[in-house]
Amino acid sequence: MSEENLTLEEVRQRAKGKLKGVCMVYKDCDGAPSRFCQNQSYGGPLGIGGAGSGASFHNNWLALRRVNLKLRPIGDCAKPDTSMTLFGKKISMPIMAAPVAGTGSFGGDEVITEEDFCNAVIDGSNMAGVIGWRGDSHAYSFDNTPCLTAIAKGGQGGVKIVKPRSQSDIMQFFELAEKSGVTAVGVDVDGHGSYMMNKHGQPVFRKSKADLEELVNATSLPVIFKGIMCAEDAVEAAEAGAAAVVVSNHGGRVMDATPGAADVIPEVVKALKGSNTLVLADGAVRTGYDALKMLALGASAVLVGRDIVRAAVGAGAEGVRIQMEHFQKTFAQAMLMSGCKTLDDISSDILAESSES
Repeated sequence: MSEENLTLEEVRQRAKGKLKGVCMVYKDCDGAPSRFCQNQSYGGPLGIGGAGSGASFHNNWLALRRVNLKLRPIGDCAKPDTSMTLFGKKISMPIMAAPVAGTGSFGGDEVITEEDFCNAVIDGSNMAGVIGWRGDSHAYSFDNTPCLTAIAKGGQGGVKIVKPRSQSDIMQFFELAEKSGVTAVGVDVDGHGSYMMNKHGQPVFRKSKADLEELVNATSLPVIFKGIMCAEDAVEAAEAGAAAVVVSNHGGRVMDATPGAADVIPEVVKALKGSNTLVLADGAVRTGYDALKMLALGASAVLVGRDIVRAAVGAGAEGVRIQMEHFQKTFAQAMLMSGCKTLDDISSDILAESSES
């Protein structure tokens, strides 16, 4: 079967075979304690699961599960417009690939090389008409940046997120990113808790508000701070000049027992009301319906991590394209059935009474 004729289910089955021993590619990736990947609390490696007991990973899923959408079948019939403009670039939908990096977490070169993974995410995102985000890992250096090579080769922009290394190192990565034609840059501010960076002796640091201001002033590009999980940090990031913050607990991989991202979005949006800082979100988005929930809670766009990993492992750039197009299809359906013709129509009004699960 040619890559062009693959279904998403076939992509996932391919990924399941390649990720044996790392990820079971469950139909419902909920991060529950019984899941195969959730073994760190028993002394296993972090892998693709969550830190400690895995509660933060599971809470991301639970938080979205508690949100219900209001069914609105009556009204004008129109094909929803899912497009938006982000950082000056028009994209097909407010759903993008999260900046996952470091393929050692999901099997290493025997599964997929870092170079192939970066190319798959960027090229697949470009084919789907969205911005591909790329991250940072312990193996990256100024002379080894496959993420920036992929963005430069793709020629359609991208977002480069750097771990909270030293200020000088971050600024040098920002400079390299500018030369590679990125759309925006940013820092995983919660990355000082990164299991892999610490395991491999790569120094990462907590950042102060003054540090954030210095980084914003070091580049003409929009600067994003990812890993915001409270109103206080959101305000400090906005006051430092952030173009956007990403509400995220790092996929549950840096601290146990945090709330789910969806639980935190409303307080962050409220805290940043009146500012020019966008609120994006990352955490357990598995379908376009999940994305619509995040936007109804106040986010402007969302990022997807684990499903993009599986898509890239399963079928490279084509797998990422197929996954992204599935997101757009389900997102458009969710908009249609909730009575939203454009993204401007999405608000908390489309949320139904929540139920505990």
